[in-house]
Amino acid sequence: LAPQQRSRGLWLLPQEHRSLLLKMKEGEAELGRLRSVEGDKLAQQDRSAQLEKEVAMLREKIHHLDDMLKSQQRKVRQMIEQLENSKTVIQDKDAMIQQLKEKVAYLEAENLEMHDRIEHLIEKQVSRGGHSSRARSKSEYVSSKRLTGPKPLPLIRVVET
Repeated sequence: LAPQQRSRGLWLLPQEHRSLLLKMKEGEAELGRLRSVEGDKLAQQDRSAQLEKEVAMLREKIHHLDDMLKSQQRKVRQMIEQLENSKTVIQDKDAMIQQLKEKVAYLEAENLEMHDRIEHLIEKQVSRGGHSSRARSKSEYVSSKRLTGPKPLPLIRVVET
């Protein structure tokens, strides 16, 4: 011990010893708290890092799902557009079919009328033929026939000469 410490006397040593022990215990307690706080901070940092990784992964998944959703929406829009175009084409073709049906009906009616006129003219010619200088038999004329089948066929007239 230094000479100054000796002069203080030995009576101060137990008091100083207690004081130092108290300071040491306070220091250890503070160190324990700091270590506990530091341990909590490390645990929080680990948890924070883990959560940041999860958030990054979830953001990536959300971005991927958004891309897939946009792609599906584009495909649906294209399909709707194709359906609308097909519907327009079908409507146009239906209108054309209706026009053709009307035209066919008109031509069939006209064909029947022409057939009736031809038969009438043939009958007139046959009946006049009996009065003319040269008599023609009805067998010389083969009247036009309506041929029936799945489709009405054009009017055919065959005249024997």
